[in-house]
Amino acid sequence: MPPQQQQQPPPRPGNANLRPVPDGPGVRSAELQGLDKVTARTQRFYAPVGKSTRFGTLEITVGDCLVNVPDAPPESVAYLTIVDHKPGQAEEKLFAGWMFASTPSLSALDHGVYDLRVLSCTMAQGSSPPSSR
Repeated sequence: MPPQQQQQPPPRPGNANLRPVPDGPGVRSAELQGLDKVTARTQRFYAPVGKSTRFGTLEITVGDCLVNVPDAPPESVAYLTIVDHKPGQAEEKLFAGWMFASTPSLSALDHGVYDLRVLSCTMAQGSSPPSSR
């Protein structure tokens, strides 16, 4: 399998109020929620910016994670690249783009087994990969 090239996120969404999560203890991460539609199990997990995290057969890479400034309406937006690694098949890039926490249907993942949404951008104390497969 060829090494994956790290892609730079596209220009930030046209909202001047968005900025990275303020520095603090932990790792800048996107809090995500995955749904396995077959088992109806949901799993919340943190995916660090710049690293890949697995959820079932999906490999999720967070390119950036931004929040609104404090005096603006709450919003978190993450740039995600999602690749499906089904056993015995070639990997398939399913999604690359910005997902908004406030409007998950605006740019949703289209997958028969999994659903994924952004909950927030935060400084996570640890990144625990999901156990759901």
